Amino acid sequence: MSLSLREVDGLPDADVRPPTVAEAGDPFAGLRVAHLVARLPRGVPVRLRDVVDGLNAEHLDWSFSRPVVAAVVVQLQANWNADFRSQQGFHLADGPAGDELTIEDSSRVEPWLVRQVSRYADECRQRLLAFARDEGGVP
Repeated sequence: MSLSLREVDGLPDADVRPPTVAEAGDPFAGLRVAHLVARLPRGVPVRLRDVVDGLNAEHLDWSFSRPVVAAVVVQLQANWNADFRSQQGFHLADGPAGDELTIEDSSRVEPWLVRQVSRYADECRQRLLAFARDEGGVP
């Protein structure tokens, strides 16, 4: 049985979406942060505040905060340390204007960051599949 709906003149569009507030640990937020981090300049310090501003400008329907961005960057730094046994390539430090991230300017960085972003994207897809499979249930 299909539902027959009426056309109502002057009825506003119901497809108004609230912004998504990014949360630490959410793979969808992590994907967006890691995607922007992968495109940052190499070999120069970049303020996390600027990363937050870039994310909020790029994703107008999202709201990112420094703690959320910092959580993703710290996780990426931990992954770098585990993979390369070195803190030199992915360095987070206190700078004169707040936390700064410096990414090594070498040939190993870009493929590594692509794999990190792919990992987040895969986790997002798995969550969406579970959501669809469970008819909207939270995995």
